[in-house]
Parts: sequence; structure tokens; C-alpha cells
Amino acid sequence: AVKQLWGDGDHMAEIDDMMAEQKAIHGEKAKSVCDLFRDKAVRWQLITLFLVASCMQLIGVNVVYFYAYNVFKKAGIPPAQTHYVSLGIGVTEILSTILCVSGSLAECHSAAMHLSFLSLEATDSFSWVPYCSVALIFIFIMSFGIGPAGVLCPLPTEIFIQSYRPAAYVFNGATNWIQLFILGLLFPFIV
Repeated sequence: AVKQLWGDGDHMAEIDDMMAEQKAIHGEKAKSVCDLFRDKAVRWQLITLFLVASCMQLIGVNVVYFYAYNVFKKAGIPPAQTHYVSLGIGVTEILSTILCVSGSLAECHSAAMHLSFLSLEATDSFSWVPYCSVALIFIFIMSFGIGPAGVLCPLPTEIFIQSYRPAAYVFNGATNWIQLFILGLLFPFIV
């Protein structure tokens, strides 16, 4: 199975690691989410996972998603065409996740530039500013996909042993969606 997954080569070191981990857990069955919360031995991993998921929400990518439609409308993109632009954003994120190099710096720069262009948009003095805002949304989403987006999915695999991984993935997904829901409810009031 390892050769089929990774191709030809010497994969004995990886197989030895898997066998050592399997031996270390002594055939334990998969733990539930309740077991994850009760076991003090994995408390720091759980806190780390929660903090990383929380920081991912606070980066601002979801807010960009929420308000991209307004920016597109301001740029003069017809409402019937905004679905295609939104699809373009999704494709951009997928492609950037595949590339997954280092994008946090580009994300910071594009967010700062976007803030500057939003300030210019408020004055209505430059007709080209809304188009720059649209481009910066694409750059921000791409930078997110290239940078921090690639961290959250594999993190439970890296910090939990096999018996806790399914529960950690459930916790990770639930935390992410609950925080997204709360952010979606609160952010319009903050604005």
C-alpha cells in the first residue's frame, strides 16, 4: 500500500514509524470526542488545535469572502456575473493551496493595500480603485491558500496519536465551522 501511495523506493523508515506508533498504542480503538476532552494527556494538543483554528478565523479570509460581493458590485461587475467571479476566487484558493509555498507575507501586504484602496473607494475620486480592490481580494485569497490554509487540515495528524485522530478531526471541523458562524454573525455589527 505504501509503494502504491508513494511510488517505488525505500519506505522502510516510514513503515517502521507506523509500526512503532501502532505498537505504542497497544491496539487501542479510536477515541471519541468526549474521550478527547477527558484525557489530560492530550490537553495541550487540543488547546493548540483550538488556538490555530481560532487564529485562522481571525486572519480575515472569511470576512473577505463575506464582503467580496459588495466589492464586486462597487467595481461595476453586473450581479449576474458575480457568481463567476466568486467561482474564480474558489479556483484561486484551490490552485494556491496546491502550490502551498509561503504566502503569509503576501497576505499581509495585500490586506494592507486593500485597506488603502477601500479608503480611496470611499472618496470616489478614482474610477480604477474598485478594480484594484477586486484584484487584491484575489491576491489575498491566493496568499491565504499558499500560506496558513495548508496548516489546519494536517495538524491533527501531526500532533495526535492514531487513536485520537478521528476525534481531533471532528473537533477541528466543528470548531472551525462554529467560529465561522459566530464571526459571520458578529462581524456586521462590528463594522
